[in-house]
Amino acid sequence: MGPLASTTGQGISLYIHVPFCQTKCPYCDFNTYQGIESLFHPYLEALSTEVALWGKTLGSPAVNTVFFGGGTPSYLPEGSIVRLMDRIREAFPVDEDAEITIEANPGDLSESLCHNLLAAGINRISFGVQSLDDGLLKMLGRRHSAQQAADAFATATLCGFGNANLDLIYGLPGQTMEQWCSSVEGVVSLGPSHVSLYCLTLESGTPMQVWVRDGELPDPDPDLAADMYELAREVLAEAGYHHYEISNWALPGQESRHNLAYWLNRPYLGVGPGAHSRLGSHRFWTVNSPRAYIDGARRWQESGAFPGAAQLDSPEGEAFLKHIPTVGGSEHIDATLRYAETMFLGLRLLDGMDLEEASVGAGTDLARRYESEIGDLIDLGLLEAGDSNLRLTPKAYLIANQVFTRFLE
Repeated sequence: MGPLASTTGQGISLYIHVPFCQTKCPYCDFNTYQGIESLFHPYLEALSTEVALWGKTLGSPAVNTVFFGGGTPSYLPEGSIVRLMDRIREAFPVDEDAEITIEANPGDLSESLCHNLLAAGINRISFGVQSLDDGLLKMLGRRHSAQQAADAFATATLCGFGNANLDLIYGLPGQTMEQWCSSVEGVVSLGPSHVSLYCLTLESGTPMQVWVRDGELPDPDPDLAADMYELAREVLAEAGYHHYEISNWALPGQESRHNLAYWLNRPYLGVGPGAHSRLGSHRFWTVNSPRAYIDGARRWQESGAFPGAAQLDSPEGEAFLKHIPTVGGSEHIDATLRYAETMFLGLRLLDGMDLEEASVGAGTDLARRYESEIGDLIDLGLLEAGDSNLRLTPKAYLIANQVFTRFLE
C-alpha cells in the first residue's frame, strides 16, 4: 500500500483538466483558452508525464472514478483520450467498475469519436447543452443548435453510451419561463440518465457580465430564476428523476459517482492546468497557464524527485508540495476547516447526511460540535433531523449558502 494509505487506502478520484476550447463562451470564467491549438501535443505530453509522476509519488492508489473536464475534452485530436487512458492505467490501478466520464460539446460528436471513447473505457458522457432554444444558444456563444444537441445525444446512445448527463443553465438575461419549460421538457423527452441544472452567475470580467453592466443585455431576474428552479423540480420529479444534490438529478442508481466523491469529502487528484486536488490534510492546485504547466511537468520529470508524499497527512505537506513544479499553490486543511467542510459538503446531498457516520470520518462528534448551529437552523426551518440523519429542507435549496456559512463562522 502506498505512502498515503491512511488517506487513499479506499482509492481516489482522478480529474483531468483539458484547457482547450474552439471558442470561449462569454459567460465562462473557467481556466480555458481558445486559439492555443499549437499546444495540443506538448500539453498531452505534459499531462502523461504528470500522471506518471503522481502515480509514483503517491504509490499508485486505486482510482475509483475518472473525469475528463474542461474546456472541451472532445476537442482534442482523435486518439488523444485513448492514449491518455493508457497512461492513466499504467500509472494507477483503475477499478474495473470505475465510472469514467468525459465532457463533450454536442457539435463535436460523431459515431467515430463515440466508438473511440467507448474503446478507451469511457462509460459516461456529459453534454453541455445549456439550452434547447437556438436564440439563447446564440447569446451564450454555443457552437451547436438545439437539434444538434438532440442528435448528439441520440448518436451517443445508439453507439452504446447508456449513462449520459445533460447540462442546462437557467436565470439567463431575457430568458422566459416558456423558453425554460420547453428546454426542461425537451431534455426529459430525450431520457438522459442524469440532468444538471445551473443558475447563471455573472462572473466578474466575463464578456456577458460586461454586456449586462453596460445595458446590452437585461439584468437576470433572480425571482424568475427561483421559479424556474421550482418548475424544473416538479417536471423532473414527475419524470422519475431523483433530486439527489442541489443542482443534480438522476434516474435511480445513476448518480454521478465522481461528484459524490467531492460531496462526501473523499480524496481526489486533479491534473492539468488549474486542476484542484484534495489529498491528506491539504488542498492544492496546478498552475493555471498551460505553458507554465508544460514547463513544470518537464522540470519535475528532469528533477527525478519524488518527495515524501506521507507529509500530505500533516501540516508539513506544504513543504512537500513546493517541490512539485506543476503545483501553483496549496492550503492546509486543519481540523476546524475539515469539520466545517464535512458538514456543508454533506448537506448538499438532499437525502441528507448520516451524522454518526460523518463524525467517524471527521474524527469528532459533529452533532455535539455544531449543536447550537444545527438547532438554530432547524428552528429557522432550513434543516430537518431524524435519528442521526440531517438534511436541508426544500425551502433551503435556493439559499443553501446561508446554511453552509453557519458552519464556517
